[in-house]
Amino acid sequence: MGLLGAGMAIGIAAFQVPGARAADDNGNLVLQLLDRVNTLEEQTRDMRGQIDQLTNQVQQQNATLSKQIADMNFAMQNGHGGASAASGAGTASGGSSAPLASADDAPAKRTAADILKDGNAALLQRDYATAQADAQQVLSGPKSPRQIDAQYLLAQSLAGQKQYRQSALAYYDTYNRSPHGARAPSALLGVAATLVALGDKASACQALDKLASEFPEPEARIRSAEGIYRKKAKCS
Repeated sequence: MGLLGAGMAIGIAAFQVPGARAADDNGNLVLQLLDRVNTLEEQTRDMRGQIDQLTNQVQQQNATLSKQIADMNFAMQNGHGGASAASGAGTASGGSSAPLASADDAPAKRTAADILKDGNAALLQRDYATAQADAQQVLSGPKSPRQIDAQYLLAQSLAGQKQYRQSALAYYDTYNRSPHGARAPSALLGVAATLVALGDKASACQALDKLASEFPEPEARIRSAEGIYRKKAKCS
């Protein structure tokens, strides 16, 4: 039975092997992983409900705006818009009117890519709090493939702050979001690394076994790191 295997319940239950030691008395890491999966499912359902509500609001706003435009066109065609237009022109040309703000003066809104770029730069500078904040900002935004990178950045930033239990959960979430994606091998390696830091060497070895099983030909850096953590965990 492999760690975090093909069936979610089976994979999570694989952490519960004889002799696996909990990091502290606050609860079992495996139970937290299971609870995290359930929480993610609930959040997904909530997000779908919110998206439906937002879609209805946008449709209502579009209908209202279309009616207002139609009313304005009707008024202008029947001679009711001339006075307002002339008044507006006079105000715009008057010396006492306030200057209009230029679009160039407004600060550019950062995209998810920009935020992740800044977050990874902060991570390199060991500014882990900023990296964590940037990752969470992307995760709280619209759903996109960028959120997998944000989840991985969150796991790294938590590990940098030595919050190993939370980091293990975040690494697992990265893997869970895309089990066959580009981040999956690094995420499993991250799970193993944080379990080693927590002192749970048996579970760390299972994470490394799962990495080797699912990704038999990883990148050279992954293979090298895997060997290092196998030695640290004293895997058989």
